[in-house]
Order: sequence, then structure tokens, then C-alpha cells
Amino acid sequence: MEQGPITAAAVAAELELSAPAVRRHLDALLADGEAEARSAPRRGPRGRGRPARQYLLTDSGRARFGHGYDELAVAALHYLAEHGGEAAVRGFARSRVETLLGAGAQQVTAASGPHERTEALAALLTARGYAAQARESHTGVQLCQHHCPVAHVATEFPELCEAETEAFAALLGTHVQRLATIARGDSACTTHVPLDAPEIRRLDTTTIPTGRQSE
Repeated sequence: MEQGPITAAAVAAELELSAPAVRRHLDALLADGEAEARSAPRRGPRGRGRPARQYLLTDSGRARFGHGYDELAVAALHYLAEHGGEAAVRGFARSRVETLLGAGAQQVTAASGPHERTEALAALLTARGYAAQARESHTGVQLCQHHCPVAHVATEFPELCEAETEAFAALLGTHVQRLATIARGDSACTTHVPLDAPEIRRLDTTTIPTGRQSE
């Protein structure tokens, strides 16, 4: 990361290892997608043999050194709350979950009943990286999200979880209850969806942005 792009010979000299040993490690990084190789720029006439290759880290390789995305998001929301008030934070939270659902929300609302809509919502959330599933319970269905990409941020700003719950209720067409969240230390975010509750007006999916979600 500090000296790349760099040749295998230069790495070997820096670490005082043999070139074959270094190349074995580099091959492993290439296979895992954590490094990439490219031809070294030519300086003067080309000599015999294959041109030297230089190695550099990919985004996946740089991720091993950590990112400050959570801290940046928390700082940005604190700034928003200070200058725009709690209403601005809630507005951001609602906008985020609408963007998260995107055009896929139409597939949820097209399902025939609360159970089927919950299964469709679980599939949509799984496609967005939330590892969700719908489980039957005695009084309804439980929507379980086993991963939350924004859990650390939601610990300080529960408005993110509240906006999700509100959007789920509107999308499913029934009142729902959030039983557990990863942000509060639970093993999964669990939302109870009753099957015998009266339906409410469902979310108008035509107002949901269709832009791609980045995580």
C-alpha cells in the first residue's frame, strides 16, 4: 500500500525474502482479488525475458486496513442534527430507506397478501445485503434481518431503524412491530408482521427513487 505499484523483486528486497516466496504470497493476493498486477513501465530498450510486473492493492485489499465510513456517517448526522434539527435527521432516514427499497418495492406490493408480501420484502432486503428471511410464528410472520450494514450508525441514530419500520408497515399494508435490532445488541433485526390485523394504505411505490443503492 505504501510503495505500490511495486515489483516482486522490490518486495523481496524490502522484506529480505526470496523472490519465489514473495511471488507465492502475491499469487494468493491475486487469487483473492486483493491485489492486481500490471506491466511495469519501460525505461530504455527492452531486454530479454518477460517484462517485469508491478503489483498494487485493489479496493478489497485496502479494506483490510479499515475505513472510517461509520465515523464519517455519524459525524455527518450529528452535523445535520445540529444545523437542521431532528426533523432533518428523520427526513434523511426516510429518504435512505426509500432509496434502499427502490424499484423493488413494486414487487412487494404486487404480492397477494401480508405473508406473501413479507416473503417478497425479505428477498428484496437480501438482495440489498441484509440477509433477510420470513419465518412463520403463531400470530403472524417474523421478518428477520441477520445483517445490518448501518448498525453502528443506527446505535447513535435510531431514526434509521424507525424509518425502516415505518416503510415496512406502509409497504406490507399492515401494522408491524419491531421486536429486536442489531443496533441494540440483538443477534438480528426482527419485525413482527401480524396476519390478522386490518390492512392500512400501502406505500405508493411510484414515489420511490429507483437509483442504485451503494453500501
